[in-house]
This record gives sequence, C-alpha cells and structure tokens, in this order.
Amino acid sequence: MQRENFNDLLAFIAVARERSFTRAAAQLGVSQSALSHTIRALETRIGVRLLTRTTRSVAPTEAGERLLQSVPSYFDEIEAALNAVTELRDKPAGTIRITTTDYVTRTILWPKLAKVLHQFPEIKVEIITDYGLSDIVADRYDIGIRNGDQVAKDMIAVRIGPDVRMSIVAAPEYLKGRDIPKKPQDLTAHNCINLRLPTHGGFYAWELKKGKRELQVRVEGQLAFNGTYELLAAALSGYGLAYLPHDVASEHVEAGRLQWILEDWSPTFPGPHAYYPSRRQSSRAMTLVIDALRYTS
Repeated sequence: MQRENFNDLLAFIAVARERSFTRAAAQLGVSQSALSHTIRALETRIGVRLLTRTTRSVAPTEAGERLLQSVPSYFDEIEAALNAVTELRDKPAGTIRITTTDYVTRTILWPKLAKVLHQFPEIKVEIITDYGLSDIVADRYDIGIRNGDQVAKDMIAVRIGPDVRMSIVAAPEYLKGRDIPKKPQDLTAHNCINLRLPTHGGFYAWELKKGKRELQVRVEGQLAFNGTYELLAAALSGYGLAYLPHDVASEHVEAGRLQWILEDWSPTFPGPHAYYPSRRQSSRAMTLVIDALRYTS
C-alpha cells in the first residue's frame, strides 16, 4: 500500500470504532458521501471487504476487525514519536554537534558552555576538533566554528569571539647560535613546526602581513601536528619556530619561555564565528547554545 493512502486507513478506523458513518464523518470533518467513497476505494484497492453495512448499522468484517486491532497501535507509535520530536522545539534537550578547533574549544567554547550544561543537564554537546573546513550539512553537524573570513556566505553566522592575531614564536634555547629571522624569507633557513590540514592534503602556509603587504610562506621542519597546543609544547621544548594565536603564546613570552619572531609581520584575522544553515525551526537547545556563545565586546 502506498504511504499516501494512510488517510484511508484513518478513515476506516474512525468508522469501525464509531460503528457509524454519520459520527465518523462529523469527527473527521468530511461529508458522509465522501467518507463512504473513501472506504469503498480502500476496499477495492486491497481487495477485501472491511465493513458490513446495513440500513441501521455498520460493523467490521473479520478482516476489518483484524485490521482494527493491529493498525491503530502503529499510528499511536508514530504520533508519540512526532510528539517527542516536537518537544525538542520548546524543551532545552537534545544533542548539539559542533566542529571547531582545539584553540576555540579551550578559549571560548568550554568556558561559555560549562554554565549552560550545568543549568540544562538534558542538553548534550559533542565537540569535534577538526582543522579542516568541514561541510557541516553533509557531516551532520549542527554548528561549525571558524574565523569569519572562512564562513560560507549562505550560512547564518554569529560572532563568538574577538579578532585573532597570529604570531611566530621560538624558545630562547632554540635561537641560541642561530640568526633570528629579520624578514619572512629567512624562515626557510629554520626548523619550523608545521600544522597539518586534513582537508587540504598539506601543511598550513603561514600567513604574514605588514602594512599592505601579504605573504603566504611554506615552511619546513622536523615536526608537524594537527593541534595548536602540540605546536606550543614543541616550541616550548626548543624544537623550532611555531605560528600560534598571539594570546596562546603571550604568557610564555612574558615569562621568558618564548620570544616573538617577525613581530611586525603578525596578521589579524576576523574572530571566530558560529555558523549554521538556517534560523528556521531551531530547537530550544540550539538557541540556548548559540546565545551562550554570542560575543559581546
């Protein structure tokens, strides 16, 4: 039976339960003749008589009784499932899947979401660290988080953090006996710690900017990682130069554990944004998460 004929089954259930075309028609909001035609069409389609009709009464046949005993439970299950899903619209519950970077997770997501998760224990959040530009629709994420200049124009975007300044650093231990880079081209003579990009099939090119001059430098080195804090740890251990968010490195520079390199070439990028496909029919949980992340300067 085709799914579009489920209305015929509902009509049959109404008549069989009421034992009356008149009462069933009133219940369904249709005319008696239309209801009678619907039942006849259903019986013709399945090739079985479902109702015995007399001038005074209507009763299910043996086949009709069997159908009446089995079918309504399926509709009850479907209705219960729909109601459960509808509750997510108003109730702060359900799972929100987010793709982001480890840097944003540690500096923004976790500090802000911790309060929401304590307050609404039925909200579940999955945070997947990924430096690739994932297709959040195809990969079934609810929210993606990237810098503002990396968000597709067809997405709804909400700023969740300030602009991000990037800087090059190295440990004094590494710099001993080496020439400190004076210009971007000098980086090629140094052991640089690379960031692996999963979706681009290579390493991240260090983006540098001084005034109106912008450069992308492909660097080489002994080590490569796919996370910001591994880059930081390697730099602190003296394994080479690292390209890091300024605020991640600054406390180590102030403590003398790291040193700025080519500081006048440090670029600033649009801050992180949470993005998602549409505002329509967002769950209450989704709205709460977005509101918690929203950046207020």
